[in-house]
Amino acid sequence: MSAPHSSHVPILSANSYGSSYLPVGRVKTFRYEPSMMSADSGVDDRVGNSPHPNIIELRKIINDLTSNSQELLTEKLFLENEVNQLKKRASRLDDEIRILKEPPFIVGFIQDIVESEAIVRSSNGTIFQVSINPRIDHELLRPGARVSLNQDTLAIIEVLNDGWDPLVSTSEIVEKPKTTFDDIGGMDEEILSIRQAIELPLTKPDAFEKMGLTPPKGVLLTGPPGTGKTMLAKAIANSTSATFLGLVGSELAQKYIGEGGRLVRELFDLAKEKAPAIIFIDEIDSIGSKRLDSSTSGDREVQRTLMQLLSEMDGFESTQNVKIIAATNRPELLDKALLRPGRFDRIIEIGLPDSSARNKILKILTQDMPLNKSINLKQIANKTDGFSGAELKALVMEAGMKAISEGQELVSDSDFSLALSTIEDNRKDPLRNNHEGLYG
Repeated sequence: MSAPHSSHVPILSANSYGSSYLPVGRVKTFRYEPSMMSADSGVDDRVGNSPHPNIIELRKIINDLTSNSQELLTEKLFLENEVNQLKKRASRLDDEIRILKEPPFIVGFIQDIVESEAIVRSSNGTIFQVSINPRIDHELLRPGARVSLNQDTLAIIEVLNDGWDPLVSTSEIVEKPKTTFDDIGGMDEEILSIRQAIELPLTKPDAFEKMGLTPPKGVLLTGPPGTGKTMLAKAIANSTSATFLGLVGSELAQKYIGEGGRLVRELFDLAKEKAPAIIFIDEIDSIGSKRLDSSTSGDREVQRTLMQLLSEMDGFESTQNVKIIAATNRPELLDKALLRPGRFDRIIEIGLPDSSARNKILKILTQDMPLNKSINLKQIANKTDGFSGAELKALVMEAGMKAISEGQELVSDSDFSLALSTIEDNRKDPLRNNHEGLYG
């Protein structure tokens, strides 16, 4: 064989490099280009004892590219994870938007079950015969159950948990009132009477049973405004461990037919569930007025509420552990059926305090007030003839404010004299005593 071209590497034989050889008959040629040689090519491209400069630069580039690829891979994984979280959040927001766009359900009550359908009463009082969602457990479908109805077909979608009306549930006084019987002056007989009728049956029910007596069911407090009717109710709530439910009678007057009666029924049901309990209805004349033949639709609804109240107070079901206290300053407007024994067994009239009672009230109101030694509360009580407890409280308030405005540390007799003249002027003002004067 002739020698190859100078640009090719000669054929290597076994004699040239010992054990490193190529088999005879197989020829492999290499084109020599120094720039393409690497450390792994088997050809020594070192200059002296150090690597070739091109090799060092390539290694740096390779290391940088490797580091950048690792950083990009980590960033990619982080971005993929963030994208997945954003997709989940977007899905939740889409579900919330879909729920918000859905039409609302109507809340109603089941009145009867007819085979596979039900007769329901919607919130506005209308009665319908509707279909039932087959997924609902039929044991939950009972008369009186609260259900949600489809707005278009009025079909029963779901059975709701029984819950009290917010007006009824919020009537419960969780914290006991701070008013005690010691804070009430000049009403010793009235306090004794209400404690006998309300507190005694709750604290000593066995004593009534031994005597063969049925405890009183209710007490009606009457009297002019500001005489302390509500304070008596608060003191009773403070002196007993019974649940206290308090509301104003006008809250029971509702717009739709049957709603007022339902509130009364739920109020007594809640009281029976939390018995022993006391129900306090202030301004009961708003729903307990006399029933007349000529009346409007609103008056008839108020009368339905009154009849439900009468039934709950003296109906078939026992209300032994539920006592009722009602207050009004217009007893002449009340229906006779509400005043008979068995409903309100005691009618306690709270009149204007006399001189001795006014003196006790002033002592209670000024017990924490720094008074000048020259003040004689008995003389002030004699000057306040015809004042109610609320007016006496206003008198003490005026005297205290006058002393504060003058920068005094003690309330003087002159402060009470100025306050008394202010209160008397207000009492004589026709705008305050006659509501027609406000608009005439």
